[in-house]
Amino acid sequence: MKLTLWQRIIAPFVEPYARYLYADILHAIRLGVAVLVALLLNTLTHLPHGEWTTITVFVILGLLQYQGAIYTKAKERILGTLLGVVVGLGFLWLSQDMGNWLWLYCLLIGTISGIIGYVAVKQLGYIGLLTGITMLMIVSSPDQSNVSQDGLYRAFNILIGAGVAVGATLILPLKSTLMWRFLLASNLEACSNLYSGVGDHIGADTLTHHTFQPIKNGDSTNVIYATNKVPDIPVNKALVKELKEINKRLLAVRPHMAATISESGIKKETIETIQRTHRNIIGTIDLLLSAAPRLASIEIDEDNHILLTHYQHELTQAMQHMAAVLRSPSDEVFRPITRITVSDYPSVQNLAFEWQGYFWLTQTLQSQLQRLSDLLQKTSPQWYNASGLRYQRREQRRIEERGGETDLHL
Repeated sequence: MKLTLWQRIIAPFVEPYARYLYADILHAIRLGVAVLVALLLNTLTHLPHGEWTTITVFVILGLLQYQGAIYTKAKERILGTLLGVVVGLGFLWLSQDMGNWLWLYCLLIGTISGIIGYVAVKQLGYIGLLTGITMLMIVSSPDQSNVSQDGLYRAFNILIGAGVAVGATLILPLKSTLMWRFLLASNLEACSNLYSGVGDHIGADTLTHHTFQPIKNGDSTNVIYATNKVPDIPVNKALVKELKEINKRLLAVRPHMAATISESGIKKETIETIQRTHRNIIGTIDLLLSAAPRLASIEIDEDNHILLTHYQHELTQAMQHMAAVLRSPSDEVFRPITRITVSDYPSVQNLAFEWQGYFWLTQTLQSQLQRLSDLLQKTSPQWYNASGLRYQRREQRRIEERGGETDLHL
């Protein structure tokens, strides 16, 4: 269904898949609006050190696009600021009874700073860093009456800025779980196209290398089989380019994994296994792509060629199905990859070594796809729920209204 101009304009603001396609632009818009809101709050409230509100917005949103990572950053900044305020105020209370023991007071601050730094490196990370910074804003000057007040204003503005940043993500969310799903789906679909292209590359040439050539033997002419040598055919450059795009998306998945774990509750080991299997699938298809030129000049009998064509068709359809389920707003089930087993076809063992290797790689791809399918099916309740019920219901209604069609391909 063709979209109207208005539908194309508003799609990135209302449809999650469109937000995935235009995430960078939407991130820039959201950051700009959040900074403007922070500036307006500074103008209206006239709080001292209001620049920390806008600084905090930029620190939280500047390099982070997706909700899981943003929430984690905001939570760490809020906790670090509050802990710093508590520790700083504790030092101010303690300083009232220390009289002229300023050296001991400074030594104590240095000791606590060292402890905070140690714990920050070991466990707390950004929380520990913010704890130390906020504490020093409050206690690091002899004129403590003014500095402590300035430190508290800074801390208050940091909390406001964190609230503005989180509010901006709620209005225009970019969920890492959805981005993880869509990137994986895009790669599976691209792998399907690439694998289909590899099959087409070798499929048309492998049965055409035998001709009948008359050879004279004395007065008689005998007809015997001869094999024409066909030069290696280079793989289509478009397939190589597509493989590079697939690898780019593979790398793009990595930053979403931690936030996806946070949003969905999937175990880290499971997400890592999914990513590793994803990477292995791409590697296997790369090997198949590399093997294709040589196979184009090596004979294969018709029965095994039909088996290979059927095998490749099923694996291609399996990758497309997995991509569709990942993109779907419905809680669909991943179906078995294929029921073909190479061991059931002993004729494969009579093929040339190169063809046996190609069948082995194809069987390896089958097992990798089945493993990925099983992992996605096992974790589907978690990543499906983490994608947001509102998104799922809205997508289902739209598909039903359009008679089963979807306009996800914008």
